[in-house]
Amino acid sequence: MYKISDFSKITKLTVKALRYYDEEGILTPSHRDENNSYRYYDDHDFSKAQFIVLLKSLDFSIAEIKEILANGDREADLSYYLAEKKQQILDNIAKENALIQKMNLHIQSPKKEERTMEYPIEIKEFQPVTVASIRYQGSYRDVGTYIGTLYKAVKNNGAGAPFNLYYDAEYKEEADIEICLPTKKLIQNPRVTAKTLGAVKALCTIHKGGYDSLNLAYKALLDYAHRNHLKCLTPSREVYLKGPGLIFRGNENNYLTEIIIPIEEA
Repeated sequence: MYKISDFSKITKLTVKALRYYDEEGILTPSHRDENNSYRYYDDHDFSKAQFIVLLKSLDFSIAEIKEILANGDREADLSYYLAEKKQQILDNIAKENALIQKMNLHIQSPKKEERTMEYPIEIKEFQPVTVASIRYQGSYRDVGTYIGTLYKAVKNNGAGAPFNLYYDAEYKEEADIEICLPTKKLIQNPRVTAKTLGAVKALCTIHKGGYDSLNLAYKALLDYAHRNHLKCLTPSREVYLKGPGLIFRGNENNYLTEIIIPIEEA
């Protein structure tokens, strides 16, 4: 049996770490003196400690180590845990590389963020429009998974640029979005909704460029509404006059998006 100080020396784990592992149930000593609560470790504990040291060196967290130890035959299953950990690391590397690329864009083009875009704003009366649509709750990036279904349903009956309706007044991770494609007639297809959107009076402007900076167009519209005491309503509308194709994204600097926000004059 080894006292905690001796066990610390042979495992290269500090006494503080050993006490912490004991509290967490990761490495409980085989014997504890009932009179003074001193910890005593044996060879089985030494083998377990070596395994813990290995996992720590491979950047496994305490929670991960605890789960591995709780699942029984740790040595036999080690390769599976390592494979999962390796994939997590690769996923993190991919995320970090994407972040580095984004940083490089700003480093190489520091003036890009400083440029200001003019947003001429109009108040228009938009006429009723017949559409085929799909409404869903989810991420803004999920739009692409539905647009193909719309085009297949509409076939040759399209009558204008696609647009999205956003029913939430604020930004949400899980948003209420309706993807619409104007049509010449009401489409009969069980995978889409066919309807006619009513006329609406709205503020509108055109944004040129990628979708990452669409918020600037929204800011311009909201600032105009505040200055002129106009109440903004939902759903807002983004009409994709020129954007990515179904296969190729093209040059996002040339994208044209019309932003439409319904209003109620106070």
